[in-house]
Formats: sequence, structure tokens, C-alpha cells
Amino acid sequence: MNAPLAERLRPQTLEDYISQSHLVGATGSLTQQIKQGLIPSIILWGPPGIGKTTLANIIAKTSERPFYTLSAISSGVKDVRDVIAKAKQSGGLFTTKNPILFIDEIHRFSKSQQDSLLQAVEKGWVTLIGATTENPSFEVIPALLSRCQVYILNSFEKKDLEALLQRALEKDDVLSKKQIKLEETEALLRLSGGDARKLLNIFELIINTFEEEPIVITNDIVLQKVQNNTVRYDKTGDQHYDIISAFIKSIRGSDPNAAVYWLARMIEGGEDVKFIARRLLILASEDIGNANPTALVIANSTFQAVSTIGHPESRIILSQCATYLACSAKSNAAYMAIGKAQQVVQQTGDLSVPLSIRNAPTKLMKELGYGDAYKYAHNHENNFADHEFLPEEIKSTTFYKPGDNTREDAQRAFLKQRWKNKYDY
Repeated sequence: MNAPLAERLRPQTLEDYISQSHLVGATGSLTQQIKQGLIPSIILWGPPGIGKTTLANIIAKTSERPFYTLSAISSGVKDVRDVIAKAKQSGGLFTTKNPILFIDEIHRFSKSQQDSLLQAVEKGWVTLIGATTENPSFEVIPALLSRCQVYILNSFEKKDLEALLQRALEKDDVLSKKQIKLEETEALLRLSGGDARKLLNIFELIINTFEEEPIVITNDIVLQKVQNNTVRYDKTGDQHYDIISAFIKSIRGSDPNAAVYWLARMIEGGEDVKFIARRLLILASEDIGNANPTALVIANSTFQAVSTIGHPESRIILSQCATYLACSAKSNAAYMAIGKAQQVVQQTGDLSVPLSIRNAPTKLMKELGYGDAYKYAHNHENNFADHEFLPEEIKSTTFYKPGDNTREDAQRAFLKQRWKNKYDY
């Protein structure tokens, strides 16, 4: 029986590997390391079906190293220690050809499981390659993360996915023998959600439904044949991103009913509750901000609570938080302020700190004028002194513009009373 199309087309060399030129192109940061066999322990971070496992296999094959693989879903501490013991025996302690240990979905490893890897990575008994779809800063313990290089794999572009389909038609032993005309690709690409593995498997599924040749692939035919395939929530595919987007936009749009519906879809689909809580935490600051500062406090408490409690009770806490945020006043003023400030920094570079507000811990600094003319706010009426805190080149620039809501109206009045017309409040 044939292996799935995605497996049959899995690249075996860097030359066949599509995309990620910033890592494995002619001048890619990983290319020379792979060819020289001097591979550091690395974390590959990117969306599903982007080629993380494939790249790990190519690295092992090109560098001619023993290759061990574990899945974080089904492996425990004992499995990790068993593999490390085998790796030590096959690699030896004084060779650059130490074995590669590939761990898929490393973000699912518990702290104790990740701890069990530390000594092996530090001593060089194995070169660790971890694959994750989640931000390793959140999901990989600091001690392990500090021993690894993190490489980000970018989502496939349209041309990359279309190149995969053409490769399947031209080089696959099964499909190349059939008369297949690929007239339209939009529906295939949309259903795949940028996941190459899913794209190829859907493509093969559709082709196998035809009883006669020639086979003509159009958008209508694709949608007709797989219309029931994406009804169920897929936490590793395109619906993962579509539904979290719908969830966030429902809260931003102040619709608690839609928010709990999309929340229920994610919970029923087995989504990681910490992932949901993290998004609520970001939203509380980005979309509510100073219109209701308590939102950030509640979102942070929600994140801490679901991290402790877990499924299924965490659904209640998530529902409370989502409906509270949906019913809150909204403001993106703080979000816009930091964006504008960063843009000015990128345009103007490292402007000098005004002398009057520089720290002056030494006699020389005081003699140079550091801290001269600084007005200590608490020595003045209303704990305020009219002073310039921005560099001369951008003085009086307004970054923060309070939103139109009760709390920020009060902030605007406060700033107007203090700064008069300086910042146009």
C-alpha cells in the first residue's frame, strides 16, 4: 500500500527543500552549519506543515549522524532517558558526530520532561532539534531555551504551495502516471491553510475520487469533494487561526454571544486553554487598555487560573473573562502610542537624553551638567512642573491620544490641565 502523497514527496536534500531561504538558502544561517556538520541544538518554530520534521531529517542525513525521534504527545521522562542512553552509546563523548534527538511538538513536554534533556544537551551527548508551533519563549523552560538556537520557519507563500502541487504531478510515482490537469488552485490553497502536508493529502484525496481520466481539478470540484472535511475544528490547521481570529474580533466588537460561541468551538476542539488565555491577555491591553485598566488584571488572573486548573473547569473562567472583556469599554490608544513611538525611534535613531533628566551618580557627571535644571515634580504645586522630557529633535511630539471613553476622557482632561496646549490635548 502506498504511503500518503505528503510522505512520498518529503524532500531528502536541501536542494529539494522548498522555501525558508533565510535558513537553508545559499546564504542561509543554517546552510553552512549543516554542510560542515557543526550543528547546534536548535528549536524550529513555525506553523503546522511547514517542514520542521523534514528539515530535521535532512540535517541528520546531510551531517551523517544517528537520528532519534520522540513525540512529546506520547513520550515520557523514561522514554527521553532511554533515547539519551542509546545516543551516548552510538555517539561517544569525544566526536563531533554526536547523535541528533528530534522532539516533535516539544512545547507539549512538561517541565520535568524538559529538565531531563538539560544534561544531555549541555554535555553534548545529543544535539537537540525541537519542533514547535507555539512561541518557545512561553513553552520551553529558560534553562533549555538558553542552550538552543531558535530558528523561525515562515509560512509558505502561494508560489511555494503551487510549486509543491506541480512537483507532485511531475515527480510522484503514482500521480505522474495519470492524466491530471490542474486548472485552478485557489480552493486547494485555502483549504490547506498554508499547511503543505494537508495540501498534498487533500490533493491526493480528490484525485482518488475520480474513476476515469483525464482528471480536471477546478475550485468547484475541490469544494464539492471536501466540503465536509473542515467542519470539525482543527487545532493544528487553518481553522485554528480562523477561529481564534473570530473569537478576538467578537470581543473587540463587544459581542459576548459570538465570543462564547467561538470559545466553545475551541474548547470542544481540544484547544490549549493557555493559548486562549494568552490571547485574552494581549487583547485586554491592545483593545481595552486605559478605557478599563481592570481588564488587564482580570485577563492576567485568568491566565494564572487556567494554568493551574486546566481542562475542563477552566472553560468557566475563560467564559467569564471573555464576556467581561466583550462588555468593557474599548480603546487602542496605548497600542497606537507604542506603535507611533517605535516608528519615530526607527526614523530618528538614538537621540540624546536631555541633560536635565540624566542620572548624575558621579562628581564628573554633575560637573558636566547632568541633572542640571531638573524640576522635581513633588516640589511643585499639584506634583507637577512644566518640563521637557523628550529629546530636543522631537520635543512636544504627541504619541498617546486618549480614546473616547469615560476613563480616558478624564486622562485627557488631566493632561490638558497640566500641559495646556503643548501636546494638543
